Amino acid sequence: MVSIAKRSLAEFIGTFFLVFFGAGAAVITLMISKGQTPPNSFNIGIGTLGGFADWLAIGLAFGLAIMASIYAFGRISGCHINPAVTLGLWSIKKFPSSDVGPYIAAQLAGASVASILFASIVGMSAVTVGGLGATAPFPGIGYVPAIIAEAIGTFLLMITIMGVAVDRKAPSGFAGIIIGLTVAGIITTLGNITGASINPARTFGPYLGDLIFGGANLWYYFPIYVIGPVIGAILAAFTYQYLYNDLEN
Repeated sequence: MVSIAKRSLAEFIGTFFLVFFGAGAAVITLMISKGQTPPNSFNIGIGTLGGFADWLAIGLAFGLAIMASIYAFGRISGCHINPAVTLGLWSIKKFPSSDVGPYIAAQLAGASVASILFASIVGMSAVTVGGLGATAPFPGIGYVPAIIAEAIGTFLLMITIMGVAVDRKAPSGFAGIIIGLTVAGIITTLGNITGASINPARTFGPYLGDLIFGGANLWYYFPIYVIGPVIGAILAAFTYQYLYNDLEN
């Protein structure tokens, strides 16, 4: 059994990669398109970025970072790199209560360090133009619809994880590819709706980085990216368990 310290470190590094390369891709895309964005557009995060190709590129950056992390750390920690996934597994007793706190703390810390280091490397434009890739609802999307969208996206992510990674009968070796591509697809669709977080840590890191460096204050939206993903993950975990219960007996 790998120690909780090593598993937490794996969660820290995996979530660091997720935010540094995924949210970082959103920052770079905004910086490249600076001439086409309205003044102070960073105040509403990446929700106004638009452009199917832009979101596909950002989604693939997230997907590839997740894919790499799963193959690197999956055997160590399970590579949750998402508090909603951790809570989803915990809700169906697939993850011990004693490890929930350390995992979530490591995920939030990894996301935060990634945002802070990205800003330190790229400079203040990453904050003032790119908002560190912070997520926010697209203009015209209400608070509750945004929560529902995040819940649906995370439901798809979690039920995929259940099918290809948690289920003991899942074929081995494919989890990283399938989960990574699933995340890429979700982001491509939800990007211009909510910014497509589907992960409380992914939103927490850029929000904290923006706060530290004097960027946009988007904390009003943070509950969207906690409530939606957690509900979606828990519902997906119970749904999968219910659907496959007869096959396991």
